[in-house]
Amino acid sequence: MAKAQQVELYADDSYGEAAARVISVRSAELIEHSRNVLDTSEIEGVHDMRVATRRLRAALEVFEPCLPRKPHRQALREVKRLADGLGERRERDVAIAALNAFNEQMHEPDQKGVSSLITRLREEQAEANRELAPLVDTASLSALGQTLEQLVASVRGAPGSSGSGEEAG
Repeated sequence: MAKAQQVELYADDSYGEAAARVISVRSAELIEHSRNVLDTSEIEGVHDMRVATRRLRAALEVFEPCLPRKPHRQALREVKRLADGLGERRERDVAIAALNAFNEQMHEPDQKGVSSLITRLREEQAEANRELAPLVDTASLSALGQTLEQLVASVRGAPGSSGSGEEAG
């Protein structure tokens, strides 16, 4: 499992600045783990990206009070949708790995039944991958990244934002 990146926080940081730093790091982690996530031969990529979505979701929930309502809800909805897609794929990955390990220990004549189940799970894995693909394509991840950047900018008081989090109410 990928280790979480350290987030530099300081005692004199405002709640909004802490939110901006944590969300920036967690969103960068998410994008970083998206590489090769559709490669079914390397299943840890899905796991790492799924963990990254959970970390980002937790940050969005913790810092909700200082985030503008509409972009926050949009980002949270997108992160949840992505996590669900990753979860569907991950379930098949784990089942296939477990059945492969089990099947290797069985006598050869008994392996046929388990192999047929693995084949069916691989079909489900491929379908889950097809459903996941539009969620992890460049355009979707870019749109999510922009939404998250807007959140960060809003709490940092970037031009065009209130910077106070008053919109969060």
